[in-house]
Amino acid sequence: MGLCTSKPSTDRSIHVSYPQPDPPVVDGGGGERPEASSADESLTSDDQRTKERAELENVKKSPFFPFYSPSPAHYFFSKKSPARSPAPSTPKRFFKRPFPPPSPAKHIRAVLARRHGSVKPNEASIPEGSEVEGMAGLDKSFGFSKHFGNKYELGDEVGRGHFGYTCAAKFKKGELKGQQVAVKVIPKVKMTTAIAIEDVRREVKILRALTGHNNLVQFYDAYEDSDNVYIVMELCEGGELLDRILSRGGKYSEEDAKTVMIQILNVVAFCHLQGVVHRDLKPENFLFTSKDEDSQLKAIDFGLSDFVKPDERLNDIVGSAYYVAPEVLHRSYGTEADVWSIGVIAYILLCGSRPFWARTESGIFRAVLKADPSFDEAPWPSMSPEARDFVKRLLNKDPRKRITAAQALSHPWIKSSNDVIKVPLDIIVFKLMKAYMRSSSLRKAALRALSKTLTVDELFFLKEQFALLEPNKNGTISLDNIKSALMKHATDAMKESRIPDFLASLNALQYRRMDFEEFCAAALSVHQLEALDRWEQHARCAYELFDKDGNRAIMIEELASWLRHTDGKLSFLGFVKLLHGVSSRTFAKAQ
Repeated sequence: MGLCTSKPSTDRSIHVSYPQPDPPVVDGGGGERPEASSADESLTSDDQRTKERAELENVKKSPFFPFYSPSPAHYFFSKKSPARSPAPSTPKRFFKRPFPPPSPAKHIRAVLARRHGSVKPNEASIPEGSEVEGMAGLDKSFGFSKHFGNKYELGDEVGRGHFGYTCAAKFKKGELKGQQVAVKVIPKVKMTTAIAIEDVRREVKILRALTGHNNLVQFYDAYEDSDNVYIVMELCEGGELLDRILSRGGKYSEEDAKTVMIQILNVVAFCHLQGVVHRDLKPENFLFTSKDEDSQLKAIDFGLSDFVKPDERLNDIVGSAYYVAPEVLHRSYGTEADVWSIGVIAYILLCGSRPFWARTESGIFRAVLKADPSFDEAPWPSMSPEARDFVKRLLNKDPRKRITAAQALSHPWIKSSNDVIKVPLDIIVFKLMKAYMRSSSLRKAALRALSKTLTVDELFFLKEQFALLEPNKNGTISLDNIKSALMKHATDAMKESRIPDFLASLNALQYRRMDFEEFCAAALSVHQLEALDRWEQHARCAYELFDKDGNRAIMIEELASWLRHTDGKLSFLGFVKLLHGVSSRTFAKAQ
């Protein structure tokens, strides 16, 4: 529930201290350097400052939006960037005991202005209890039940954020009499903007809509009175994932980390299929149901979540600094941003340090945009190659090349777990099928050639997805299969995000069926394959197959359109462009 200001904070990292001797730390630009002495740790040489300034000038600036506060990325494009001013202290990078009481990582400053409204420098803040509602003319009536006190007995406070606090409570009567619950209390006096009110309304709407997953905190109901909104949920008494990490000395073993990641990936894949993006995934927002070591993990705090259509891009900057994805800072993102946050959590679980670290928020943002996480320092060299590959594929800066939560569950590192894993239906399959159905015959032939080069591990995910669509006895699927599979997993959230409307783009399947071979061509992601070390091998083999027997299925006019701009033969570069859906005219202009 916490938010943050844009000012440098002395609590930029979460309960950490350096081990002895001090290891190298990551600077704002993402490189490593020895830790400076305390006397001059905040100073930068003239040469280094000139170099950093030159690098920053090459970075494209994000636009300002009149309806929203400026992007925090602007800090490091400004001469007044806090990254260039002396830091009051040096937050540490590594998780280690002893540690102070838990406190959430600082949220991006735009959220604070968005939720609470900005206060002018010379303007006194409105004290709590004043007639802010009348002054602002805001309607703070949500239509929730007003009988909270009749049903629940409110207990002690168990947590507090910038926008509200959480209390334990219990049922007063009925079959559940005496059962404990958690109540998120949001004072209406804090709702000083229309957007803040809409945030609360949307959070309750999402909690109502998302039902039926074991790793999702159970929602009971929402209430209100003249002073507060009360959101009643399941009480998780096992504490935060962050606390468990710290209690284990800052990291997990590979096998234990897999168990945690499987639960996180499962619930996030579920949310994404329903068209919900969480936007604030971090260890503090996952709670254990009990103190037992093998207790279930639950995702909580949907205060920043939103509905997103399959082809929609969001642009408001929200989240927590250490876990925010690069495309969020660029103001164009979808569900892939959650997967990046999961990658950061996985990195922390396995090695006990953050992949992107700096003294200030602007430094963290710079590292997220420009730096690559280190896999050379201990303990990474001693870990399995599959574990390193898993984290790298989650932390790919290009969201098109980043694997999805459902795809991550089919990764070899996760599959090697002792747990039983069921790969859920993935919305990306339908997005790729939509692009395939709209492609030319030439591109379809090229994708079929590429699909024939996939390895057993790469085919595993596609086989699982095809099986979930329940093909008929002949091994083919149609639009009815897709509709049935989606409706089987649908919640009210899916209707809100209008995913069923997305099926209209697959209407061509209403009149024909698709076998597994064509499904592989339609549902593979060229961008994700391009992120693999063996991409060149895949593309070369596909080019040879295409050159050998692909042209027989191609309309002569389409092929001629490509050959017209070449030396009479479709080149390898042209073939790769074709796989990406680039038109022949666009390719010719790039020549």
